[in-house]
Amino acid sequence: MLVDSPPEQRAATAAAPPTRRAIRALGLLVSVVILLLVALASIAIGAKELPLDQVWHGLFHDTGTYGDVVVDARLSRTVLGLLAGAALGLSGAVLQALTRNPLADPGLLGINAGASAAVVTAITYFGVSTLSGYVWFAFFGAAAVGALVWFLGGSRGATPVRLALAGTAISAALYGYLQAVMITDDAALNKLRFWTVGSLASASNPTILQVLPFLAAGTLLALGLARPLNAVAMGDDTARALGANLGRTRALAMLAATVLCGAATAACGPIAFVGLMVPHVVRSFTGPDLRWILPYATVLSPVLLLGADVVGRVVARPAELQVGVVTAIIGGPVFILLVRRRRTAQL
Repeated sequence: MLVDSPPEQRAATAAAPPTRRAIRALGLLVSVVILLLVALASIAIGAKELPLDQVWHGLFHDTGTYGDVVVDARLSRTVLGLLAGAALGLSGAVLQALTRNPLADPGLLGINAGASAAVVTAITYFGVSTLSGYVWFAFFGAAAVGALVWFLGGSRGATPVRLALAGTAISAALYGYLQAVMITDDAALNKLRFWTVGSLASASNPTILQVLPFLAAGTLLALGLARPLNAVAMGDDTARALGANLGRTRALAMLAATVLCGAATAACGPIAFVGLMVPHVVRSFTGPDLRWILPYATVLSPVLLLGADVVGRVVARPAELQVGVVTAIIGGPVFILLVRRRRTAQL
């Protein structure tokens, strides 16, 4: 016999709990708020202590005072941190999907090595001595290595394993070249050591404007690949059955990751672990759907990068630790934890 539900039960059923999509959207909104708070902290807090009224005055007035100059520098630094953090996190998420390896990062395919090798070549053989000059060499070095990895990995027939092997081999060769040049050229060593550690300290408006078009194009391309990369992540056979074009998707994913990571590395130097940690952590609460992983990684990666930069400015006052050092200190233990958890899950 069927019995009608009481009115209270029908009312409870009608008031259904929030869907998972709504919860994810709310979480993304909260992440944006957190990012704004961290960005404000990046402007307000520095190696040089300034009262909040001077920070406020420096943001909205330009009288040429010392405080205004400091705030202008912090503002450029914060903007670059926002852009570079988003690029590194997004490129890491794309590469993890492309290689089907949750522990992959932009360094896996040799992009960082290509940028570093190009910069040391520019310093040693072309006499380039300014950051605005490094940017273009670093970007094109990253792009050239990305194209070479794609070619050696099989181009249209590339597989995740081939791409990873090609990237590892090229990285080893380029880092060998890098060390050889730095050992034999003291001038190159002195100029390069500040760039290779990864830093936001040299941020400037011209540098931001140089890399902004590449970062914008790479971001739009990466976000547009969420659906086809979801299919690729299920395996080649399943992706083909779903109608995905594997060759085109992998080529565009390589292009997006190379442009994003190349531009960020060109502006800040190679910064480790951001592209590894954030997408991996995001995946733990969004699930495997890249339509959510990519936006979350875009928002939360700058939180990590700017937060690490603020920590580096505070702990060593009146000097500062470069952001690449801080992310490495944080990222090393986190990486070990991720590897141990992955091994435990496989047992």
